[in-house]
Amino acid sequence: MTTENRLLSVLPREVYEKLAPNLKRVSLEQGKILHHPGETIEDLYFPIDCLISITITMTDGSTVEAGLVGNREVVGVNAFMGGRETTQTEYIVQMAGSAIKVDAGVLLEEFDRNKGLRDVLLRYTQALIAQISQTTGCNSLHVLDQRLARWLLEAQDRIDSDDLKLTQEFLGHMLGVRRAGVTQAAQKLQERDLIRYNRGRVQILDQAGLEATACECFQVLREEYDRLLGAKDRDG
Repeated sequence: MTTENRLLSVLPREVYEKLAPNLKRVSLEQGKILHHPGETIEDLYFPIDCLISITITMTDGSTVEAGLVGNREVVGVNAFMGGRETTQTEYIVQMAGSAIKVDAGVLLEEFDRNKGLRDVLLRYTQALIAQISQTTGCNSLHVLDQRLARWLLEAQDRIDSDDLKLTQEFLGHMLGVRRAGVTQAAQKLQERDLIRYNRGRVQILDQAGLEATACECFQVLREEYDRLLGAKDRDG
């Protein structure tokens, strides 16, 4: 299990020390909504061992995930991109855990005057755009079995754990499909001994097998994140 956020760990030391007095470790419960559409972003969250989804809800109430944020990311980039409001997206805690919270005004002030911080956050923003773009293509072109395998791998990579606490209903919302479809796809993965599913918990049993089942999007994005933010240590 990880103990730090990757973005914070790669900040220049002098930048981190300036921000440190304003960084507060918080616990986030599953299902907590950190930001509603249209609200001003008051705080940013750097996840440590929790998982946060960026979702879009349509006028008919249907919801789909647009982005996933974990321990090498931050949620709330609009706060330093020139506009502190979002129009459609919502940030919701998928898996409970801890995160580092920082006031948006404090971060923006440092972003405007510190190139080191700006370089890191802009590289991350580029990675996030790549993730959203890849997800758009994935949702249109790949079958549910591949997308489910990819989503589980993306979640695993962001919390550094094979044990994922989530329900099929929640997965259905994130993938934009009915729960029955997720049930069938999860059953196929379980029959191949790639995962074990039981009462709101998915355990990844065969990492290599799951990667072989997933679409290309998981590997493409992992390589892009490593290129922009530095390779992640996956052996520890």
